[in-house]
Amino acid sequence: MNPAALFAGGLAAGLAAGTASCAAVQGGLLIGLVSPSGHTHGPGPSRALPPVAAFLTGRFAAHTALGALLGLAGAIVRIGPRTRAALLVAAGTAVVVLAVRMLRRRRDTGCASARGTPAAECGHPPGHASAGGGHGHDHVPRGSAPGHAVTAPAGLPGTAGRGGARSPTLARAAALGMATIFVPCGVTVGMEVVAVSAGSALGGAAALAGLALGTAPTLAALGLLVRTLASTRWAALAGVAAMAAGLFTAGSGLRLGGWLPDFPPVQFGSPASAAGRALTGTDGVQRLTIWATAEGFRPGVAVASAGRPVEIAFRTKDNRGCTRTLAIDDRDLVLPVTGERVVRLAARPEGRLRYACGMGMYVGFIRFERVP
Repeated sequence: MNPAALFAGGLAAGLAAGTASCAAVQGGLLIGLVSPSGHTHGPGPSRALPPVAAFLTGRFAAHTALGALLGLAGAIVRIGPRTRAALLVAAGTAVVVLAVRMLRRRRDTGCASARGTPAAECGHPPGHASAGGGHGHDHVPRGSAPGHAVTAPAGLPGTAGRGGARSPTLARAAALGMATIFVPCGVTVGMEVVAVSAGSALGGAAALAGLALGTAPTLAALGLLVRTLASTRWAALAGVAAMAAGLFTAGSGLRLGGWLPDFPPVQFGSPASAAGRALTGTDGVQRLTIWATAEGFRPGVAVASAGRPVEIAFRTKDNRGCTRTLAIDDRDLVLPVTGERVVRLAARPEGRLRYACGMGMYVGFIRFERVP
């Protein structure tokens, strides 16, 4: 395909469908743009812009490079559903840890800044030496006049130290952006398939570069918001939002990998009804139709006979949500916005086959029953 058309397709996918899903899965990494002390260098978006720009630049570069590899080497470069699930769990756990550290440091900083607060209430035993080398509830650096407390300038709590402030370096921000390729959202999985089908490094790079640009505005807004909030009294809100994003990401990975208990969707009517049971043709092949909708898969539980091959037609109608990409039988499947894709499975023993959308949010089941 024409690289320009692939780029336009990736850009459209990012703008139309990738903003919500990619922000939900990858947005948690933006908490890493906040300094280790949980603050930025002063309030205002202008201070937050360089690290956010570095994050987006790293993300764009990594996605472009991955697209080139996929277009050149094909599917052998792609990450399988189980590996992707493990990476989502790891990324979500890391974001939760960062959020907890941010909340704890915010609490300690707010406590220590209150005049007359007993040291024990800030997590320090009475008489314990403060980080600056002083004693008691005032932070007095060594060499300063007794009884004269020296405080950091507004917006720079805990930043003094050898080598300058402890704000994140641009290199770290860029590395966080590059790490987003290991926690792909549902739309990313779909564009990776497009990059593989491009058959060239240029075409694959164009597809994922367009996606990275299409989703950049939302991630930029999130990054600026997180960095700005971290220097205000609303810093705790940023930490709570980051924790929610981390838990969501880890939960998605656990669901995608099938590592959480599954609760089959509620069936309205008998699962053995015509809508949920495979029909066997004259060629001996069973055929199922499953609709992938924005609210999940319908029917959520289908029934087929064990010991016979089955063809599953996944159909869509104006679907731009997570269920457009799904992992079934350890492989990824990308569905059109409107249309269908057919998956053929060899004869399976009695039991249950589980499949999930690319982000692990929605699951479906096919129950294979013994032939009477």
